[in-house]
Amino acid sequence: MINATLTNAELAARATKVLMNTYGERKLAVVRGQGIFVWDADGRRYLDFLSGIAVNNLGHCHPAVVAALKEQAETLIHASNFYLMEPQIRLAELLVERSFADKVFFANSGAEANEGAIKLARRWSPDPARHEIICFENSFHGRTLAALSATGQKKYHQQGYDPLVPGFVHVPFNDLDAVAKAITPRTCGILVEPIQGESGVRPATREFLAGLRELADRHDLVLIYDEGSAGMGRTGWPFV
Repeated sequence: MINATLTNAELAARATKVLMNTYGERKLAVVRGQGIFVWDADGRRYLDFLSGIAVNNLGHCHPAVVAALKEQAETLIHASNFYLMEPQIRLAELLVERSFADKVFFANSGAEANEGAIKLARRWSPDPARHEIICFENSFHGRTLAALSATGQKKYHQQGYDPLVPGFVHVPFNDLDAVAKAITPRTCGILVEPIQGESGVRPATREFLAGLRELADRHDLVLIYDEGSAGMGRTGWPFV
């Protein structure tokens, strides 16, 4: 439970002693949310443009979401993937019905989803020499080591994590010619964000995405969409 008597400054001082500074210095403590607003520990109200890094699609404390969470918590909190759970199957059926997919793998984060996609692309290729994945400048795919290596931003690569995972080639975003020139006998896939979110809001053009599909088909490559910042209704459609 949240202690409503503590201030931003008091919580920041406590956090400094026990939390790693992974996300930089944090001085704002969010204690409550309702709809599109959040309140900090000092009682100030904010319009929440961050939206939990684009995951609170229905805002804070939507009655339908709260009711579903309460019902599930009172029924079964966690069972792991060792067992079948009907709600998970139902969600997978909806995703298959409304997308191109034949099957679904549920992950805990965008980074884990991208790691799974990278592994699938490499395993899918019958030739072990085909292991490289073409990625894009200014992209962001996660903070795990392989996802970080796929990320096309030097500021993340220059933080003492060397050696990075090999097998990722970075080319300019929305540049189809650059992608075509980067394809070699070692290439097994292309990893792209339809809308780059970490470097701003930078959408791929329809022509670019259609061209990637054509290149992937022509060269027998896996085309991976990282929709961590844009998928599942965040642009007004189920998928971009």
